[in-house]
Amino acid sequence: MNSDHDFDDYRNRRILVMGLGSFGGGIGAVKFLVERGAIVTVTDLRPADKLTESLAELRETPPDRVVLGGHNETDFRNADLVVVNPAVKRDCPFLNVAIQAGVPITSEMNLFWKWNPAKLIAVTGSNGKSTTTAMIHSIMKQLVQQQPGRNAWLGGNIGTSLLPLVDQIQSEDIVVLELSSFQLCDLDRIQISPHVAVVTNFAANHLDWHPNLDHYRSAKQAILRWQTAADFAVLNDDDDEVSRWPVKGQRLGFGWEDQGQNGVFFDGRDAILRSRTGEQSWPLRDWLKLPGRHNLANALAAIAATTSVGADAASIQTAIENYQPLPHRLQFIREVSGRRFYNDSLATTPESTQVALDAFAAPIVLLAGGYDKHVDLSQMAESIAHRAKAVSLMGQTASMLRELIVSNEMNRCETSAPQVSFAAAFRWAVDHSAPGDVILLSPGCASYDWFRNFADRGSQFIELVDALSNQ
Repeated sequence: MNSDHDFDDYRNRRILVMGLGSFGGGIGAVKFLVERGAIVTVTDLRPADKLTESLAELRETPPDRVVLGGHNETDFRNADLVVVNPAVKRDCPFLNVAIQAGVPITSEMNLFWKWNPAKLIAVTGSNGKSTTTAMIHSIMKQLVQQQPGRNAWLGGNIGTSLLPLVDQIQSEDIVVLELSSFQLCDLDRIQISPHVAVVTNFAANHLDWHPNLDHYRSAKQAILRWQTAADFAVLNDDDDEVSRWPVKGQRLGFGWEDQGQNGVFFDGRDAILRSRTGEQSWPLRDWLKLPGRHNLANALAAIAATTSVGADAASIQTAIENYQPLPHRLQFIREVSGRRFYNDSLATTPESTQVALDAFAAPIVLLAGGYDKHVDLSQMAESIAHRAKAVSLMGQTASMLRELIVSNEMNRCETSAPQVSFAAAFRWAVDHSAPGDVILLSPGCASYDWFRNFADRGSQFIELVDALSNQ
């Protein structure tokens, strides 16, 4: 693929934004380019009625043209630059048209990296990266409050494009990004890695996009690949694979397996911070209010990342004690008729659902399944069979999950037939629950077969819970 563009003036440049998207990347690119005088065309395979919210956000910075419901080869051939949504596969025929015409191709994140003057902390991983990113940002916000003139910014795959705001970011600020494997593929082409790179864990994912597991692994490792000795690499020492990944920066571990290396480790109650200057011990179990062992791991990663750039104990304590879970990530909705409802729609991998199942002591009625990303669901099915009281199965993977669960020799879980709708799946879960149970939406699969995205799935769940409480 052609290298990113090398021009600095976008005025009167014909720029094609491919894939408007729903989480800010395409929108951010359009706003940034329109404000700089570019002649912007937006092209998206989806029709207007599927992009209502995104199009509404562009009313004040409208592109010159909008092509919806399909792409036109001429637009790709005649552009000066193509800004492609990271979810578009790189062997897309329309991108090949641009490449053959000599048109450079970039992405919203690569544009941001080109213009951002501040140091970056970036997080990737197969699970836990959103919570870890948000925790890091919360700590850095507390830190910069003590340092007038500095700001901490949050963006990337977590759903916020910082590109339209890049002119407000100063060199003394800190930027915290969540990076997907798709975004890292593009950043790898320009040989860029962040000052502080965090890898939460690694498991097979997105094999409907990546041609194989090695390709997915290589994309994730790009967050480390271009670091220097002045940078920091924060790796999960409890993950057998990630703990062995090669680093060029200063290595910091995190986890429960404390082997005397530098990093942040948990001894059952306290976080032990070890660096070249000595050790400190902080009562993390008392500070963190979120349920689940996985959230302790997220906090350890956040502490390791932020202490590497100067965060102090007071900033860390305040941020962690006051941290609120992200929407759609083990989010408590309400209690209805003695049942507690949790929205974990952001759980789009099998491992995320396994973690959610381990976060509760109460009996669990689970809503699981969705779009098939061609990953192995057998371990998730085993966890459901052992841990859930009942499971309501949804989407493309419903039949596969049902077969795996009911065939498990230790199965104690009442398992539904594949549901025909989300409302029916929800109703089944309620009907098969009792006071004292947790009703948990933690699908373990992507949302694309029934919903616009995971946020739409979570919002519909909340609406159903609210409607139930009003009955």
